[in-house]
Order: sequence, then structure tokens, then C-alpha cells
Amino acid sequence: MELAPIPRRVVTELIEEQQRGDLLRSYGIEPRNRLLLSGPPGNGKTTIAEVIAAELMLPLYVIRYENIISSFLGETAARLDDAFEFVRTRRCVLFFDELDTIAKERSDEHETGEIKRVVSTFLLQIDRLPAHVIFIGATNHSELLDRAAWRRFQIKVKLATPTRAQAVRFLEKLASRFGGDLGYTPRTLADKLAGASFAELEEFALTFAVVQFWNLQMLICVVLHENVLSIAVNK
Repeated sequence: MELAPIPRRVVTELIEEQQRGDLLRSYGIEPRNRLLLSGPPGNGKTTIAEVIAAELMLPLYVIRYENIISSFLGETAARLDDAFEFVRTRRCVLFFDELDTIAKERSDEHETGEIKRVVSTFLLQIDRLPAHVIFIGATNHSELLDRAAWRRFQIKVKLATPTRAQAVRFLEKLASRFGGDLGYTPRTLADKLAGASFAELEEFALTFAVVQFWNLQMLICVVLHENVLSIAVNK
């Protein structure tokens, strides 16, 4: 995956701020620790969280909405409390995927009072996070986020689908990884798969490599079978 220049610079700055946190604090500056990643799925939001955790040598904790949302009154807020209470005592990276499911716009008249209370609880928990917890939120639908949730993030990065040049470079790397052949040249594939995400490009390459592998296995089996038959006839 290849980030565009601005997202790459912003993510690099966050990592460097955290690495030089003690120096910044000596000047009365607290390193930024809240990052919002938005954009269509499959373009690196989870990968960025993993890279930040790896670069800072910190554990990565992932919260997914299906593990938080409950149909029982009050249980969703309680689960949020438990999750944030756990990470508050640790220096770590906390990645909240599909943020829009839990931080929806409260002015939406179609939302229930329970959901609005959950959003309020969520915002309070973000405010209570210490500076040593790097909080990364990811959403495919930033327009659904509550405005107060949006303001909680010091850094906001929008990830787009790869450009043709990015797709070509990514496909070249995938071709090299999977044996050097994807059926077409990377440039031709980039044109045929225009608009595809990084994840979709990788899925295509992996599928092609798997099909090629099994075709080769079948060919080997056929050749071996013919050789066995030939030997049997000659005998």
C-alpha cells in the first residue's frame, strides 16, 4: 500500500511527535494522540493503525462495533466504559473501527435516546483518555459522525482509492510477490481495475495466484498420470 504525500506526511509527523514526546513536553507541548481516518473501505485505515503501533513498539488494541453494540438498555455504554478503562492504564494504540456506528450525529431525529446517550458516553471517554494512549478512529462514512466527535480528533486524514500510478506500483509489487505474473501487465491491470481499492487489487492478485497454483498442480497430476499409464502399457 502506498499513501499519498499528505496522509504520509501527517502520519509520519504523529509518529515523530510520539517518539519525541519528552522533548515536546519540556517545551510545554503535548504530542498529538488522536487521529481520525476516513474514506472508502480497503485503502489502508487498519494498516496505518498497525504501522503506527509497530513504529512506536506499542500494543495495538482493536475495538469493533459488533463487540460493543448491545440490544440491552445500558449495556453498550457499560461495554464502552470497560474497554476504555482497560486501555487507560496502558501505553498503547487504540483503534476503533467503523466509528460512525457508535458516534452518530445526535441531531438525527431517527436515532433513539439510548444511542444519543451512548454517543455522549463515548465522547466523555475520549476526553478522559490520557496522552499516552494513541486513539485512532476509522470510518467509511465521515458525514455520519457527530460533530462533537469530529472535533475530538486533532488530526484528520482522508484516504482515497489509489491513483493509476499508485495502482501500477502496487500491482508491480504484488506481481513480484506472487511470482511475477498476474495475467496482464500492471499498467493494463491498473486500467482494467480503475477505481479499485488497495484491498481489491490485492484480492485480485491473490485470487489469480491461487488459480495459477491449482492449474499448475492439475497439470502436474495429468502429466504424472500419463507417465504412469505409459509405463504400464510398455510393461
